[in-house]
Amino acid sequence: MVCLTDQRPENKKINMSLYYYIIGIPALVVLAVLIRAGFLLKKDLPADLFALALKDENSGNLESAMVTYQTALQEVRKSRFHRDLEQKITEKLKVLHTVIEYNRNFHYER
Repeated sequence: MVCLTDQRPENKKINMSLYYYIIGIPALVVLAVLIRAGFLLKKDLPADLFALALKDENSGNLESAMVTYQTALQEVRKSRFHRDLEQKITEKLKVLHTVIEYNRNFHYER
């Protein structure tokens, strides 16, 4: 029996496995890129800045904490996903402003 097509069963298996590689490898690459992008987006800059400002505030660097809180507030307003964090930062800024003004007035009177 003569095959009219040049596709023998062995060649057909090789061609099918080749198709799986052609489709599978780019799919895995796209999946890896999406997972990496998800991890990069998950990194939360406003929360990290808030934690850094809180650390500065607790160590007594009030001016540095105020600047970091303001930067965190700008980042929160860019993302618009953290309304609770925005309120906390706003309250912290008000308190810090009051404390810094009090310290300045107290040192001025001495």
